[in-house]
Amino acid sequence: MSDQPPRLVRVVPGGPVMVEGPVCIELPDGSTVESDRFMVAVCACRRSKAYPLCDTSHRRRVRTDQGSVQSASQ
Repeated sequence: MSDQPPRLVRVVPGGPVMVEGPVCIELPDGSTVESDRFMVAVCACRRSKAYPLCDTSHRRRVRTDQGSVQSASQ
């Protein structure tokens, strides 16, 4: 292991994966997205228009107790 302390990665239930930045994210097509923020929210739901970065789109839908999905505005 390196002399650097490990980076913190936090999985937020129902939300993004939070990664200590700065980061360079490599997508399946080989393209990269960079962020120099101290904490970066990586989308886990794939609803983000800024994917792979989170734009809080996960907040717009709410699961009901039966497991179906409804819009948060209802």
